[in-house]
Amino acid sequence: MKTCTQIYEMKDIVKNLKRQGMRIGLVPTMGYFHEGHLSLVRECIEMADRTVVSVFVNPAQFGPNEDFKQYPRDLERDSEILEKKGVDYLFVPDAEQIYPQGFKTYVEVKGLQDKLCGRSRIGHFRGVCTVVLKLFNILNPDLAFFGQKDQQQAIILKKMAQDLDLDVKIEVLPIVREEDGLALSSRNVYLSTEQRKAALSLSRSLREVQQMVDKGERDTILLKKKIQDIINSESLVRIDYIQIVDMENLDPLPRIEKRALIAIAVYFGKVRLIDNVIVYVKE
Repeated sequence: MKTCTQIYEMKDIVKNLKRQGMRIGLVPTMGYFHEGHLSLVRECIEMADRTVVSVFVNPAQFGPNEDFKQYPRDLERDSEILEKKGVDYLFVPDAEQIYPQGFKTYVEVKGLQDKLCGRSRIGHFRGVCTVVLKLFNILNPDLAFFGQKDQQQAIILKKMAQDLDLDVKIEVLPIVREEDGLALSSRNVYLSTEQRKAALSLSRSLREVQQMVDKGERDTILLKKKIQDIINSESLVRIDYIQIVDMENLDPLPRIEKRALIAIAVYFGKVRLIDNVIVYVKE
């Protein structure tokens, strides 16, 4: 595995690979890998001729009171993991390269970025779209891999790629969970033992409403109430949002008629976790 820190070097490598007819896959990450990241890496290796994993903790997607400085980092560990998995290239730019002095250009996806997580994380998706578009321009991937845990992000990035005529196919892979159901997240390391136990209410509530939908419940008010009751049965939690929305425009749904995203965000102490499930109603 070759590690690159310079944009110009990475661009030269990509141009050479493209000349050879190679299909390039990209897994954009902020590092501190868990099995969720690695599921994307394995799929990328399977589908692409060459796999590039980027590690960049993007300051533009963190708010002033968020955990940018505390966000877990361990590049040496991450590099060893990727080497063993058979990744071809690790791209690790620093902030001065991605956002050089005088940087003034940002990307926004209006109508999608201010909903769900965007309501409480102002500017978050502007930062995500900007850095991902930069990575797409630098690495020119044919395929890019993201996880369903960040489903709103995936929907926004797909819309960005469509609107800007980008030659990249975005693949979204299922959520990877611990054996007890907790969705894997780099932020899980922040949880105390009590908070970790309480956080299981997220996946438990989603399983419950999935079963309700499967049995015929369509009223989103009742479904959201069920989630709220399960989460609020735990102490020291604060719900950010519980929403059931359309998969394309992220607008709230009064009833589930076809396909819907049930998404939740909850604080356990200072740790904010998200989870979701996509439900389908057969016609």
